[in-house]
Amino acid sequence: MSLTLPIVIGAILGLGVYALVRALVPSKSGAVATVARIDAMRARGALYESPGRVVSQEADSGRLGSLRAGIGVRVADLYRQQGWEQRSLRADLNVLERSWENFLATKILLGTVGLFFGPFLFAIVWTLGIGSGAVIPLWMALVCGAVFFFLPDLEVRRDAADKRRDLRRVIGAYLDLVAMNLAGGRGLPEALMAAAEVSDGWALRRIRNTLADARITGTSQWQALGMLGEELGVEELKDLASALGLVAEDGAKVRESLASRAETMRHREMAEIEGSAGEKSQSMLVAQLLLCAGFLVFLIFPAAVRVFQGA
Repeated sequence: MSLTLPIVIGAILGLGVYALVRALVPSKSGAVATVARIDAMRARGALYESPGRVVSQEADSGRLGSLRAGIGVRVADLYRQQGWEQRSLRADLNVLERSWENFLATKILLGTVGLFFGPFLFAIVWTLGIGSGAVIPLWMALVCGAVFFFLPDLEVRRDAADKRRDLRRVIGAYLDLVAMNLAGGRGLPEALMAAAEVSDGWALRRIRNTLADARITGTSQWQALGMLGEELGVEELKDLASALGLVAEDGAKVRESLASRAETMRHREMAEIEGSAGEKSQSMLVAQLLLCAGFLVFLIFPAAVRVFQGA
């Protein structure tokens, strides 16, 4: 047992060092990886490519910025070669308008910091006389490295969920505006663009840019909206694109479809708001019950101690 444990620890360390070297050191690209990189460059800003390179170029300067950019590109190439698409995570980054490469670089750097933070934390605890042994710092390093590595995922998913909620509210109002423009005698393409020009918010701006790109590339606007829904992971936009593709030639059916979908989205939003309010009420009730229980214990404890001491 005393010999097996060092072997296992050494194997884990060796595997971690090998994975880190493979991620950071560029390898010779094969034909498949080269074709995939060319396709990704052509589809920049589309389904699987982060819009951060085009929409919001993050200004990285200095050695740290160049190091971060290099790590991000290499890790992204490794993901591409291995076929790790991470569709849901990329959709979350597209909603937040963040770069996929910078996100991967942040994960790697935070994971590396976690590897050093674990032993440092153990050293502080060890100086207080708590804990001993050479294996504990290793396990703390691995645990802290894994936790730090996945922290950006939790942050991105939380922020993306909040932003998608706002996007769905905007889409509901957008559908009403499109229906009003159709009722005013405009055609469907003009109505979609006119409704997207009423505000400069980020949601309508994304829709407006998508419609403008569709005009340039010759793609139908409802197909462009479906691609945007696929990119952002918003089912409402994909359903809207499918519905518009079926009834695009009939203005009356388009108005009815948009009005019904807007009403459905409003009802769903109201149900979510009511459910959230109910959850908050329940949490407040539980907190009040715990406070009352603590107050009762505070009142009863002295008397109970006297009774037991007298007995």
